[in-house]
Amino acid sequence: MTEVSGNSVSGNRVSGTIALVGRPNAGKSTLLNHLMDEKVAIVSNKPQTTRHRLVGILSDEERGQIVFYDTPGVHKPQHRMNKRMIKAAQDALADADLICLLVDASEPPGNGDAFMRTWVAQVETPKLVLLNKVDRMRDKDKLLPRIAMYSEAGFSEIIPISARTGDGVAPVLEQMWKRLPTGEPRYDPELLTVHPERFQVAERIREKVLLATRDELPFSTAVELESWVEREDGLLAIYASILVERESQKKIVIGRGGAVIKSIGTAARLDLEDYLRQRIYLDLKVRVARDWRQDERVLERLDRAPYDTQL
Repeated sequence: MTEVSGNSVSGNRVSGTIALVGRPNAGKSTLLNHLMDEKVAIVSNKPQTTRHRLVGILSDEERGQIVFYDTPGVHKPQHRMNKRMIKAAQDALADADLICLLVDASEPPGNGDAFMRTWVAQVETPKLVLLNKVDRMRDKDKLLPRIAMYSEAGFSEIIPISARTGDGVAPVLEQMWKRLPTGEPRYDPELLTVHPERFQVAERIREKVLLATRDELPFSTAVELESWVEREDGLLAIYASILVERESQKKIVIGRGGAVIKSIGTAARLDLEDYLRQRIYLDLKVRVARDWRQDERVLERLDRAPYDTQL
C-alpha cells in the first residue's frame, strides 16, 4: 500500500475517502466501477459478492483525489466470514469523510432498509442517499414516497441514479468532489487501487464461479491462488483452487463431465488475458475445505489476500 505524503496543498484540491455502503445487491460495486471507469470490483447478481473493503483511487490533476471504499453488503451474519464482512463495512463507515448509502429503489422498502437508515444515521459523517436501479422502475412516481421517507429520517441529499446505465452518476460525482476536505493525495495518482494484481486475478476467477453457479453454492466458495509462474514460452501459468465446503458442492462446480469447471476456466482465462494483456495458462482445481467459512486459518489467509503480493 503506497501512500503519498505532500508538503503543501496545491490550490483547492481535495483529498478524502468515501464509503459506499448498503444492503447486499444494492449496486455498490457497479457504482464504483462506473465512477472509476475501470473494473476495480467484481460484479454479480449474487448477494455477498464483495467480501472485503475494496479500494478505488480516483485522481484528477486539478480537483484532487477521491479514495472510494466499496464495502460488503450489510446482512445478518451466519458465519465467522460474514462477521468479518460486516466489520469491514463498519470500519469503512468510521473511516470515511463522506458516506454514500445505496438503496435498491426497484425493490419495496423493508426491515433491512429501516436498519440501514438507523445504522448510517448513527454516524455524524456527511451523507448522500443514492436511490439506485431507477432504470428498473416502470413507475418513477414511486420514487417520491421513498425520497420523503429518507428526508423525514434526516437525510438531506437523496439522489436517484442508475449505477448500471450511469444515469445520474455524473451529478453524484460532482457532489462528492464538493463535499471532501482539501488536502494532498493519500496515494500515488497513478494508482487505481491498493490491491495487488494477484488478488484481482483471484477475484475475477471467483466472479466466474458466481456467474456459473446458483442456489447456496456462491456463498460457500472462495478462490485461492496456489502458484504464479512466468513460463519460457511466454505464457503466464496461474494455478488456483476453488474452495467448497462439501463433496456434493465439489461435484456441482466440476459439473457433468467437467462441463461447469471448463466453462468457468474458459471465461476466467479470457477475462484475465484481457486484464493482464498476456497469454494465460489457467489451471483450476476444486478443493474441499470443510466449513471453511468458520475456519480462522482460512479466513486469515483470505483477509491478507487483498494486500499480499506474495503467493
